[in-house]
Amino acid sequence: MGQKGSGKTKQLIELVNNAINEEQGDVVCIEKGAKLKYDIPHKARLIEASEYDFNGYDFLKGYISGLYSANYDITHIFINRLLKIVGQEVDEQMEAFFEWCEGFSKRENVKFTISVSADVALASEAVKKYF
Repeated sequence: MGQKGSGKTKQLIELVNNAINEEQGDVVCIEKGAKLKYDIPHKARLIEASEYDFNGYDFLKGYISGLYSANYDITHIFINRLLKIVGQEVDEQMEAFFEWCEGFSKRENVKFTISVSADVALASEAVKKYF
C-alpha cells in the first residue's frame, strides 16, 4: 500500500517473476488497464479486469473462486491496484476482503499479493498486519 509513484508496481512485477521461477503451480495477475501487459511474462495468466465489469468485492471474490475452481494448480494470485478494480476507496470492505483472502489462502494453499494505491495512513490496524 502506498501513494501513486511509490514503486508498488515495480515491486509487484519482481514478485510475479519470482513466483513464476520458484513456485510449482500457476500464477495469475489481475489488473485494471494494460499497465502490466509487457512487463509480466507469458507464463503468468494476466487478466484485465475491465473486460469483466468488476463492480465490487463480492464480484472479485466470486471471480477468484471461479478461477480457482477451474484451475486447482493456481498457487499465487496477484492483484494490482485493488481499489481501481473494485471501484471503491479504503474502507471496512477492503479489510473484510483481505480477511477473506487470508481464509481462502489457508484453505486452498493459494498465496495473495495485493497492491493498493492509497495513503498508508488510511489503513486500519487490521489491514496493516498484511503489509
